[in-house]
Amino acid sequence: MILEKQRGTITPALLIIASAFIIIIYGLLFILSLQFDYSHRQVASDRALQIAEAGINYYRWHLDSDPLDFTDGTGGAPGPYEHDYVDPQGSSIGKYSLVIDPPTESNPVVTITSTGWTNQYPKVKRKLQIKYGQISLTRFAFLHNSNVWFGDDVTINGPVFSNGGIRQDGHNTSTIESSKVTYTCGEESGCKPDKDGVYPTKDGVWGNGELDELWSWGVTPIDFDSIKVDFNEMRTASQGSSGIYLGPSANQGYHLTFADDGTVSVYEVTGVNTIKGYSLEYGCENLAQEITNEVAAGTYSLADKNIIFAENNVWVEGVVKGEVSVIAAVYPLGSSNPTIWIAQNITYLDKDGSNKLGLISEKDIVFGRDVPDYFKINGALLAQNGRTIRHHYGYQGCRSVGHDKIKNEFEFYGSLISNQRSYWNFSSGGGNPASGFTKSILNYDPTLYSDPPPYFPSTGGYQFISWNEIKSN
Repeated sequence: MILEKQRGTITPALLIIASAFIIIIYGLLFILSLQFDYSHRQVASDRALQIAEAGINYYRWHLDSDPLDFTDGTGGAPGPYEHDYVDPQGSSIGKYSLVIDPPTESNPVVTITSTGWTNQYPKVKRKLQIKYGQISLTRFAFLHNSNVWFGDDVTINGPVFSNGGIRQDGHNTSTIESSKVTYTCGEESGCKPDKDGVYPTKDGVWGNGELDELWSWGVTPIDFDSIKVDFNEMRTASQGSSGIYLGPSANQGYHLTFADDGTVSVYEVTGVNTIKGYSLEYGCENLAQEITNEVAAGTYSLADKNIIFAENNVWVEGVVKGEVSVIAAVYPLGSSNPTIWIAQNITYLDKDGSNKLGLISEKDIVFGRDVPDYFKINGALLAQNGRTIRHHYGYQGCRSVGHDKIKNEFEFYGSLISNQRSYWNFSSGGGNPASGFTKSILNYDPTLYSDPPPYFPSTGGYQFISWNEIKSN
């Protein structure tokens, strides 16, 4: 019997099936390898963040040991500064790289940028950036060293702190804190004595206001005596290339007009009118506030000048584009009572954090009688030894011709700090004030917390101000 060879018909099908199976297997293996690699990279990314945090903590410890070393113990060599990150057995498992931006004269805050990665995945990096320094006084919308009363026509959008008692009859959307457990409520807060002449005792924060769950009292006080207002440093800085120094003058002071092109025009005030105004502390006062004559002294760019120091009274107005602080102080300190006058609107070109104004007075900051009906102030205000006030311009026996006592609205954006009690309304016992603003809105500028105006004072020890992760290249 002869066997004939038959053409195979099943082999191609087997080859196709086997090839498909191999492709599927390799595809699955490839997907699994990608998944494992992704998982490992995710673990490496998390570990890189931990390593970056270790770099931050290391330099925080370094500054606690040597507060003036911003070059990582190298004696001045430029960064970045790279360190190994070791496991408990002492083996290097990664690295972190540090970039240290030291404080400047105008802003005593250290910026630390730490980039971390593992040795296994050196291209997977995480980057952290922190600001570390003394907290600026501008962390509050309203900071006082005395008793204060917010009427029912006042809305406060931001944190409030006082070393005195607080009567809160207005509207608040953030915390209201007092260092007083209890205090004696006097005439300054609308309280009356009983038949024996004794004024009532109130909780540190009390009143008819809303959101009393945000109120607290008996908290740690802020030591105003420890607040560093270094007028010597400010005056020296103003005499350098980045400042404007306006020296003592036999005239009434200086008028600063800010423009939205980023400039400030300076005028020397040679004539003023006196207007009568009443305050609770000093009674009827003759206030030299209305400018009648002035002489141009120059126009400057805020891109080049971030501090203006005047040894006299100062008037400010206009639109601020840039960052600048204005200081009014007279040497020898305490020999005079310079005033910063705000008689017109002073605002920012934009409220995006790129524009900052600091107004620092050795004594008082005063709102003029003839402010606009809708009065606006943007900035951080500090009355170091005085108060921020608008006087009573309709008080019996203390009026000037043409008195204009009541305005529609006061809108503030920034931070207001005062040693003595600040106020701009006087109660009439009815719906509208006897003098002042029908409505007041105090809005906090949150960018001031970590980025105050140049040379603005701070208090307390060094601590973290901000902590952010930024995109790594």
